[in-house]
Amino acid sequence: MRKLAVSLIAALLAASCTLEPKYDRPPAPVPQSFPDGEAYRAGAIAPTTGVGAVAPTAGKAAADIGWREFFTDPRLQQLIELTLANNRDLRVAALNVEAQRAQYRIQRADLLPTISATASESAQTVAPYLKSSGLSIPSVTRQYTVGVGFTNYELDVFGRIRSLTHQQLEQYFGYEETRRSTQISLVAEVADDYLTLLADQELLRITQETLESDTDSYTLTQRMLELGQDTDLDLRQAESAVDTARANLAQYTRQVAQDRNALQLLVGAPLPQDLSDGPPLEAQSFLEELPAGLPSGLLERRPDILSAERNLRAANANIGAARAAFFPSVSLTGLFGTSSGQLSGLFGNGSKSWSFNPQLSLPIFAGGANIANLDLAKVQKNVQVAQYEKSIQTAFREVADALAARGTLQQQREAQRALVDATSASYKLSEMRFQSGVDAYLTVLDSQRTLYSAQQGLVSVELTRLENLVSLYKALGGGWEEGDSRVARGPANGG
Repeated sequence: MRKLAVSLIAALLAASCTLEPKYDRPPAPVPQSFPDGEAYRAGAIAPTTGVGAVAPTAGKAAADIGWREFFTDPRLQQLIELTLANNRDLRVAALNVEAQRAQYRIQRADLLPTISATASESAQTVAPYLKSSGLSIPSVTRQYTVGVGFTNYELDVFGRIRSLTHQQLEQYFGYEETRRSTQISLVAEVADDYLTLLADQELLRITQETLESDTDSYTLTQRMLELGQDTDLDLRQAESAVDTARANLAQYTRQVAQDRNALQLLVGAPLPQDLSDGPPLEAQSFLEELPAGLPSGLLERRPDILSAERNLRAANANIGAARAAFFPSVSLTGLFGTSSGQLSGLFGNGSKSWSFNPQLSLPIFAGGANIANLDLAKVQKNVQVAQYEKSIQTAFREVADALAARGTLQQQREAQRALVDATSASYKLSEMRFQSGVDAYLTVLDSQRTLYSAQQGLVSVELTRLENLVSLYKALGGGWEEGDSRVARGPANGG
């Protein structure tokens, strides 16, 4: 047994090598820097004062900016906290991590022998012709055995099991990165849905004000018609404006209700009661200055890219396991215990027994299965390379798009705000001229429609601008915060 133990230790020490190819990270298939043009230069300097601006973070990378630091609205922070604690997609992602961790532990257990205690009895009858020969043979022979041993333990001489274990480990790390990516996406989605709710509430408020103004104009036109100062056409035009505003009011009322339903599904819990009392869309303040850095930084911080690389590493490890199938495999079976022909003598003197059965298997002909498995492993690695490169290209495009929109949307918002101011002044003047009898009501109606359209456009631009900041924050790897994993996993394990 001492020699057996020495042999096992020596074999385990010799099993430290694998046949995995050396892993080299594929070069990033994107330019060395983000695009530089008029759209990107417009967004190079963001305002640090005024509505919707927050002081910069001295060049701090987006991935290092926690979502509590980026989103300053307390109601939005509360929604994100509820989402991280209750969202079912995030809960499934956390459970997938735990499941893959168990798979890794199962595979890693194959590196060590499975030792178990066994007890057996065998009974055998003697053929009648042996009894008739005059031999003194018992009719039934019995054998009792009790021992401790292992069966078919494979010595990982060529690293097949180590490669499979490495594959499972990389897949486990990939699931962990996927969970982080799911959380970042959820944080951004909650912010987008919250902003959409605020935008629709703002449009609902504008529509209510427009309806009140149109109703007042209709009442005034009706009185002037009774006095003979207006025509039926003016009254019908005023009536059409009221009906249009009523239809829009019903539309935005429906959208606000649906926005709340969508947000509640995402949060996974009842929404806070004071959600409707939050600041308007224009008062939302996010971190305006997010240094984009270089594309190489995305490779180190974006969890979806890290997950794709983990899958690539796992495919690379699988090649090592496929290569090891071409080489001999050594398996061991051993047992140490006691054996006796009678149950009472099972633990008596002289009943000790042991067995040791090493087995060497060398593949000679497998119908091309080993070659096909190796080819399949190489193809699967090439697939993972393509997916890894695609994830980099997608990340590059998302950051570039957000950078292009950052400055141009700021300029578009300023222009749209100036348009609202101009149309508002025009509407007031046309209303005064109508009440003075200088112009017909058609002029007021046109001015009111132009103002209403400009106000709607301003809300749309503001929503797009804020959503783009959220997209840029997400694209740069932001949205993760230390301690979030504990928050997300608690309900997942307890639910």
